[in-house]
Amino acid sequence: MSGLSILLTGEDGERLRAALMIAMTRRAMEGSARIFLHMEAVCLLAPPIAAPRDADHLRAGFPPLATLLDEALGDGVTVIACQSGLALCAMKAADLDPRIETGGLLSFMAAIGPADRLLSL
Repeated sequence: MSGLSILLTGEDGERLRAALMIAMTRRAMEGSARIFLHMEAVCLLAPPIAAPRDADHLRAGFPPLATLLDEALGDGVTVIACQSGLALCAMKAADLDPRIETGGLLSFMAAIGPADRLLSL
């Protein structure tokens, strides 16, 4: 099965939530899934990880963003923080969950195979 690569742009917690859910669904289908957080999107990984609508999701019986990220990482979803985004968000790799990788857009794009799918959110 081909892999899925998701490029996340912008500092929107609901887009990250959607990317995580899509990636976890792909993993459940026995495919690989990667999420690359580009530039400002990296700020979403600053502790404490939260989204403005977490309370709404909890009331509806869904996990908050931090729990969803933890579950995705535990399920084998690869999450990559943009190195330039780390600088932009005044963060260091040591600030991230150790399961989150760092890298550049070039290496992310170069790793996409001909049978893979690329989704931008």
